[in-house]
Amino acid sequence: MASLLLDARNISKSFAGLRALDRVSFDLRSGEVHALVGENGAGKSTLIKIITGAEHADAGTLIVGGTPLTHVDPHTTRALGIAAIYQQPALFPHLTVAENIALSLERGGSWRRIDRKARRRRASELLDRVGATLNPDRLVGTLTMPEQQIVEIAKAIGADARIVIMDEPTASLSDREVGRLFDVIARLRTAGAGIIYISHRLEEIATIADRITVLRDGETVATRDARDVTRADMIRMMVGRELDAVFPKRQVPLGETALSVRDLSNARTGVRPVSLSVRRGEILGLAGLVGSGRTQLAETIFGLTPATGGEIAIDGSVVPIGSPADAIECGIAYVPEDRRQHGVVLDMSVAANATLASLPAVSRNGLIRHDVESASAERYINELRIKASSVDAEVGSLSGGNQQKVALARWLATRPSVLILDEPTQGVDVGSKAEIHRLMQDLAERGMAIIMISSELPEILGMSDRIAVMHAGTVVTTTDRESATAANIMAAALGH
Repeated sequence: MASLLLDARNISKSFAGLRALDRVSFDLRSGEVHALVGENGAGKSTLIKIITGAEHADAGTLIVGGTPLTHVDPHTTRALGIAAIYQQPALFPHLTVAENIALSLERGGSWRRIDRKARRRRASELLDRVGATLNPDRLVGTLTMPEQQIVEIAKAIGADARIVIMDEPTASLSDREVGRLFDVIARLRTAGAGIIYISHRLEEIATIADRITVLRDGETVATRDARDVTRADMIRMMVGRELDAVFPKRQVPLGETALSVRDLSNARTGVRPVSLSVRRGEILGLAGLVGSGRTQLAETIFGLTPATGGEIAIDGSVVPIGSPADAIECGIAYVPEDRRQHGVVLDMSVAANATLASLPAVSRNGLIRHDVESASAERYINELRIKASSVDAEVGSLSGGNQQKVALARWLATRPSVLILDEPTQGVDVGSKAEIHRLMQDLAERGMAIIMISSELPEILGMSDRIAVMHAGTVVTTTDRESATAANIMAAALGH
């Protein structure tokens, strides 16, 4: 019988009061591939970070090789034989393959003598073990993504990793390259390693996994033998929940088409020809998995990465959008996903943040009129119910939900006709989520056209009048609210 390599019991973790994991249990046996699946936000990444020591659990027990761990950090987990291989390999592009492998394996002081021949020989041996024919002297920056992943796997084997975590390893691979990766996984299994395999490609899960654990909303839904689970079963377990009062949807009379894009593409970011439209008063939900191209499409429409093909029309007239300034002039606003990096400036005041995109309206002769700035910010504090001590409070002192409202206030101040919201309620509590949804409804009733990008299926289903689903850089289907179900949206997002 296979030995138990890893046993995570009743793991719980919260971030700023939001529960990411709630008593999740997961184990891994030697020689098996145990798939970890769930929609975006289910808790997969948080669990992996706890296993690798990048995060500390609030409660629960982590047992590796039969020994409960009292202190977990990345150094400890690497020493215990845990290695993680991510979709974007963490390699040094200006060093060679041999040097990258050596950095993770060699021990000793900074004044030790370097044996370059031994480095090359060791790298060649490890690459041979994974069936690769890479030259150890090649700079990593010249390698393809699959070749870089092979180097990461070689590092894991060289470190005698017994637990190998693969997070979306095939996202950027061709079918042929996926086949090679599966061959490597077979070698690792034969050597007695256990593989934690995370992927949204359910057909791969069925091909390679021995067991499957499904997470949903930070909880363990089930652990099953892969041979007993169909793709339909997995989708049902991943999305099986009802909408609740957090998503109150009011019917709004729809007006004329405010924004339409036709065959819009962006060769630089992987957006393939996309055609869609959104009417005044309508909320168009844009669904899809991480990497499907949703954010890239939004950035193309807003001019952050100008389109390389197709056309954008506002109120039926084709407009050239080569920059955010052009988009703002055309009445388009964009609230980005990462509010802390791109949505707000944390060490600036609420007033300064709320007027940052509409400075001409609050300035004269190039100087900001602080009384006008404050009055404008005060209006949005009241309208959006932003909880702040004053308009002069730093945005960094506010809660996540209130930071998101400040980001929204900034763009509402430009008086847009089209509002693009990228993950508008990500990382906020239920109360703030309901408030933001109320604001979206209010704006739609005023005739604003809204594109809402969300990884949460209940949000997509609960707030959208129509839903466009993206996969591999393009829209694969568009459906109305009445016809949409969690299962068919997830199936389309997975490419089925």
